[in-house]
Amino acid sequence: MPAHQHIDLPDGICLDHPDATASVIWLHGLGADGSDFVPIVPELHLSPTLAVRFWFPNANVMPVTINNGYRMRAWYDIKSLSLDDRADAQGLHASVHRISGMIDDEIRSGIAPERIILVGFSQGGVVALHTALTVPHRIGGAIALSTYLPHTTTLDSARVTTHTDLPILQCHGKHDDVVSFAMGRAAYAWLCSHGYQPEWHEYPMEHSVCAAEMTDIGSWLTNHLATPALQY
Repeated sequence: MPAHQHIDLPDGICLDHPDATASVIWLHGLGADGSDFVPIVPELHLSPTLAVRFWFPNANVMPVTINNGYRMRAWYDIKSLSLDDRADAQGLHASVHRISGMIDDEIRSGIAPERIILVGFSQGGVVALHTALTVPHRIGGAIALSTYLPHTTTLDSARVTTHTDLPILQCHGKHDDVVSFAMGRAAYAWLCSHGYQPEWHEYPMEHSVCAAEMTDIGSWLTNHLATPALQY
């Protein structure tokens, strides 16, 4: 079976598949970069027949308020640790616009919208969820890892209400001291109250990832990408 080709790009990393028919766009957390999750791809144990292209974009470098203005890769500024002020709305909107553009690029390359899945950890998960719920296309799904859901009033007015069948997987550590378990469950409750049916998994871990979680993600991706064209 053909192997992925590792391509370093100015704005991230691509693990390209020569016959790609599906695309996974995976967003890192605060202070990391696109290389952060590249090593987990083999741990997903995906069949090469799924023909998945992986994108790991880099967030822009910017000053982050809660880190005394230190410049680091971030999808948006974090001004405080409270849910209401945690995510800078303008920065979040800009990142959502950027990832929406990546989805458009994948569609133009020949990937069907329903075979494009967004994954994000922490800050990246916020962007993944906001993008999946507001992009005009009905994409294949979203995986939200150790994350939360800010600006729900704005999100409720911007989301595509006909896409409530969007598959969503949420994973969270029960001992997370960065994005609390309660914040993850609040995001789950909001999604359920708005007609979505997210799948929830929890693990005895902190703000991290674990082997059991990678197994669950691999199974979820396999289930949702196992056929050439998904039908819902």
